[in-house]
Amino acid sequence: MRRVLTVGLVILLLLGLAALPFAVKKDSIINLVILVLLYVTLASGWNLLGGYTGQTNLGYAAFFGLGSLITRQLWTSGFPLLPSVMAGCAVAVAFALLIGVPAFKLRGAYFAIGTLALAQVLFVTVGNEFPLISAFPAKALANYQLLPRYYFFLAMAAATVGTAYWLVHSRVGLGMMAVREQEDAAESLGVSALRHKLIALVVSAFFAGLAGGAFAYYHVSYYPQFPFAPVWTFDAVMMTYIGGVGTIVGPVVGAIFYVVIKEYLALNLVELHLIVFGVLFILVVLFLPGGLVEAWTKIRRMLRRPKPIEPEPSPST
Repeated sequence: MRRVLTVGLVILLLLGLAALPFAVKKDSIINLVILVLLYVTLASGWNLLGGYTGQTNLGYAAFFGLGSLITRQLWTSGFPLLPSVMAGCAVAVAFALLIGVPAFKLRGAYFAIGTLALAQVLFVTVGNEFPLISAFPAKALANYQLLPRYYFFLAMAAATVGTAYWLVHSRVGLGMMAVREQEDAAESLGVSALRHKLIALVVSAFFAGLAGGAFAYYHVSYYPQFPFAPVWTFDAVMMTYIGGVGTIVGPVVGAIFYVVIKEYLALNLVELHLIVFGVLFILVVLFLPGGLVEAWTKIRRMLRRPKPIEPEPSPST
């Protein structure tokens, strides 16, 4: 019954988001929702490797950047959009497979530092080899419409969260979580740690590349180096931890919270959002590792906890 109710709520949410452009006429609101959907995709994709498999990938921006760059180059050259996006995803996956086996020989902080170094190499290389800015062709600029881009982002976010849910509740997902909890113990039980980490990396890279392709399709003025910037990695990590790492709902909640608060602070208090989220991230890691999802679960338990029955006073003698 609970699962049916959850599915019904998800369907209603998707229908509401699909109808949103017809109810809201302000492009600023649509752009804000697009940003949320982009971050939902990024955070959910990172969570598959970092949250469910326990591999802290600090080079996530490399996959986002490759998907974005390849999509932009092909699409602006005249290729259809969807094949261009799929080509960007394929390149991101190929890069993940190329670095996966050697990178997974590193563990813990060494893996995190190694992936960050690889992403920085791409960031510097793209900055040196490509022009500073790339604008839309005149024909594409004249035909620019926000509505198809909005539905592209909505479909992308729904597909990412849905795939994450299906994968986590499959045998592969159980194997990923076993690797996260204790890799050596999982190996002793016949669970291939390398295989499950590679699966998580490939799926994570695919959705990062897909988000990058959507980003390239959405922006009129495009800076080839920008999608490779470390901010795309650290934003995804922050949103996942704030919402609830290792959960399906956590990255979604974290993305909504992050975008709304960030936009409010950026408009009213300039760059103070960097300090606010930095402090919030530290507090969450130290005192609330499960993020907002854990906080909500604790509140629900407190509300449901039955009040102790006070004993009736004994009659006075």
